[in-house]
Amino acid sequence: MAKIKLNKPCSAFSGNQRIATGNVLDVAMEVKAALAAKPDLQVLYFDDSTGEEFDLDLRGSDDDIAQRLASQFPGDLEQNSPNQARGRPKLNVVSREITLQARHWQWLKDQPGSASSVLRRLVDEARRANQEKDKHRRCQEAVFSFISASAGDLPGYEESLRFLFKSEYRQFDRLISQWPNDIYMYAKSFYEGLLDPANGFD
Repeated sequence: MAKIKLNKPCSAFSGNQRIATGNVLDVAMEVKAALAAKPDLQVLYFDDSTGEEFDLDLRGSDDDIAQRLASQFPGDLEQNSPNQARGRPKLNVVSREITLQARHWQWLKDQPGSASSVLRRLVDEARRANQEKDKHRRCQEAVFSFISASAGDLPGYEESLRFLFKSEYRQFDRLISQWPNDIYMYAKSFYEGLLDPANGFD
């Protein structure tokens, strides 16, 4: 198989059972083997960082799959992958166009430093100020992405959403703990840290 290493963490579910977990290439190989033994297996794939569902194309040889995954998830290629261009390391700076009104450009012009440095500082300040709120939002989005795709027909699903979006995590946990264990534990992985009273959440 092509020497491609992908860091993207994910899990594969068949029904209520988690059948594979790890980096996306390892998961793809495990599922491919499972499908060879049981071709009618229905599989869903989820990003372990965001809870989002995604598709994998497992047609062809192992090399075909590896190359396809490298194209599908280029940002998750390991730094030492032989497919990655050699040369000076990138400085983690991404250039993109932004659109501002004239008054915004004038304000930036009046600030010390370049417009880019001012914008980076503003973004960093906003990130620090909203750190807890953003963590809360990401948690809700990840849990909802996962359970809306995997648990919509489980008992108490609608009620669980009300607890989730009211940030009543202990009540949410109590309710979904009655679901199949693999579904429950995977959903819990996204909000478990927020059950600590020190975080200020219920």
